[in-house]
Amino acid sequence: MNDIPPQQPPSDPPPPEGGFAAPAPADPGHYAPAPAAAASRTATLTESIRSEIGKVFLGQPGVLDQVIAAMLAGGHVLLEGKPGLGKTHLVLALAKTFGGAFGRIQFTPDLMPSDVTGHTLYDMASQTFRVRKGPVFTNLLLADEINRAPAKTQAALLEVMQEERVTIDGETHVLEPPFMTFATQNPIEQEGTYPLPEAQLDRFLLKVLIDYPHPQDEQAIVAAATGGGQLDISRVAQVCGPSDILAAREEVTQVDAVPEVVRYAVDIARATRESGGLSLGAGTRGAIGLIRVAKAYASMAGRGYITPDDVKSAAPAVLRHRVTVSPELAISGQDVNDSIAAIIAGVEAPRG
Repeated sequence: MNDIPPQQPPSDPPPPEGGFAAPAPADPGHYAPAPAAAASRTATLTESIRSEIGKVFLGQPGVLDQVIAAMLAGGHVLLEGKPGLGKTHLVLALAKTFGGAFGRIQFTPDLMPSDVTGHTLYDMASQTFRVRKGPVFTNLLLADEINRAPAKTQAALLEVMQEERVTIDGETHVLEPPFMTFATQNPIEQEGTYPLPEAQLDRFLLKVLIDYPHPQDEQAIVAAATGGGQLDISRVAQVCGPSDILAAREEVTQVDAVPEVVRYAVDIARATRESGGLSLGAGTRGAIGLIRVAKAYASMAGRGYITPDDVKSAAPAVLRHRVTVSPELAISGQDVNDSIAAIIAGVEAPRG
């Protein structure tokens, strides 16, 4: 990988205390764990990406880990946070680390589907129709305030997210990989918005919450922002290329998930459907998301196998937009994160 110094592949680290042991060597025909060398490469790459983004996105390391995990898992992210907390800076910096193209759409009530995907227009000079591609033809797309556009425009973007291709006047155009959408929502202003239906929310792999930084981090941000361009995106170095991201995604898919841990992810998803505090539980796509993100977390840690702790770490961001708190529980002051934490605590994890 570009600019990544080669390392001797270490053996898999021991499992955390009380955690899950590495899978035993597989029989022929059994799904074998990813080689330690592959896990080490991905861990080294992601650490370089994290380090570069950290130059301009200070504090909130959990947010950064979730965003990188979503990229490795090949999913899309719903970002929710109040204005001015660095969402655009985060996505711009991520694109810079692998030399990817960045696009942005400001969603408004008058935005049309063709403003997202593109359209054909008549060229008077050549007297022919030509395609004018929309802003979705990029690597990282920031869809600002997606809930401010009507449902038809939202659906146009979500179709692109699912298919990674665009049809314009009957002609299909495949997007250049890697493609990833970051859609933002403002949790405060709801007037004049078009909330995403549950079926469309389910298309996002993660819902990441960006909150106010800790006082020390906020002080560092203010000092850097007023200190002569210390938070300028130009400070972020490119550490790899798009092909390296695609290779890392392939390596993440090879991370081993033993049946006991897969069953644990399914049990958590099913528990959301049986919880009295939730009026809507997660579907099968939620359980799939738990394993996909757990594999990304394991690979970021340099392991070729996932543990129950990886699933637990993935659960809040994977599930919070896929479940709905019942009115009775909402009145008591509990939110969706409280409910997910209670469900995780109530589902027994396998032990190796």
